[in-house]
Amino acid sequence: MTEETKEKTVKNRNPLKGLFNYQWIVKNIPFFLFLSALTVAYIANGHRADRTIRRINATTIELKDLQYEYKTLKSEVMFRSQEGQIVKAAEPLGLKVSKEMPQRLQSEKR
Repeated sequence: MTEETKEKTVKNRNPLKGLFNYQWIVKNIPFFLFLSALTVAYIANGHRADRTIRRINATTIELKDLQYEYKTLKSEVMFRSQEGQIVKAAEPLGLKVSKEMPQRLQSEKR
């Protein structure tokens, strides 16, 4: 071969071809497996974070609903515990407000 043909073959050769040969790939299999494991861990972490955020949002919505229910029940209990409402509820049972003063019972001293 002449020098011209040698120069042409050197120029036509792909510089990356020497890097990606069979021996290089086999030699770096542990590194590729490590990168694959990192990728899987990264994706799993993203899914876990999304699931946690969805749970937090659902719990927040449930908490708001329970707070509204608590406030509604509390106002209803406050309304029903007023004296006028208690008297109205007790009338069907035959109970009335006493007009007399209560009497104090005294026990005998021994």
